[in-house]
Amino acid sequence: MDYSDNLKQGEKGAWISIVSYISLSIIKLFIAHYGNSDALHADGLNNVTDVIASVAVLVGLKLSRKPPDKDHPYGHYRVETIASLFAAFVMMYIGIQVILDTLQKIMNAEASEPPELLTAWTALGAAIIMFFVYRYNVKLARKIESSSLNAAAQDNKSDALVSIGAFVGIIGAQFGLFWLDPLAAFIVGIIICKTAWDIFRDATLTLTDGFEESKLLEIKSSIGKVDEVKKVVDVKGRVHGNQALLEVTILVDPHLNVEQSHRITENIEKYLYNKYRINHAHIHIEPFKD
Repeated sequence: MDYSDNLKQGEKGAWISIVSYISLSIIKLFIAHYGNSDALHADGLNNVTDVIASVAVLVGLKLSRKPPDKDHPYGHYRVETIASLFAAFVMMYIGIQVILDTLQKIMNAEASEPPELLTAWTALGAAIIMFFVYRYNVKLARKIESSSLNAAAQDNKSDALVSIGAFVGIIGAQFGLFWLDPLAAFIVGIIICKTAWDIFRDATLTLTDGFEESKLLEIKSSIGKVDEVKKVVDVKGRVHGNQALLEVTILVDPHLNVEQSHRITENIEKYLYNKYRINHAHIHIEPFKD
């Protein structure tokens, strides 16, 4: 299965997120209105903003499948990474809003009538649904190696935690523990911001042509074990979408002819693909001197 097919599969996960968010946001907002629950209402609005992030991921996956053109000879795979970055910004905005709203309620010492129990079960049911959506998307993201779908999956998990926080707050309000609501919301806000930061860090590393140093050292050591490679001078790497692009400089026996040297590069390319699933490697050969 090629990378384009992987992106097409990833669209299924994005669509599942979109349908789930639209359905849950309508249900939450409706029940929150009649059940007098601020927590569930905020959770419903949270899902509305998640629809925007999921649509961004879907668009990113679709655009990434465009074939190479004159301006993009390497293809459009980095659009997917940009979609991950956009999803991180949306998640960070949501997390900060949850934290600020919580602090405002604490400072104003707001208290209200306990909401209906139906709102608690709605929040719990939504958390369970989003957890299953998260499990599906994170499994699919690992299978097709999609950064944007993985970002969407992490957002799914954050939303499940938001719903659990709403559930805890509503149940606490039934027993007069009104402080549980803002405390749960504050913790959830921190978790959302942490998840958004992790996605932002990975996306910016890719967009700035960064590559994990330990991975490069491991690859360099592995290439050095290939037959007829005397020494690995240098290995550089960058990520295009979710495809690693490598530039490798090796030293070989100076008495080898062109055909023999070319066979060594083919062996390295096959080795890199079989062990690391890297199918884009530019290998430069230089003569080894004692």
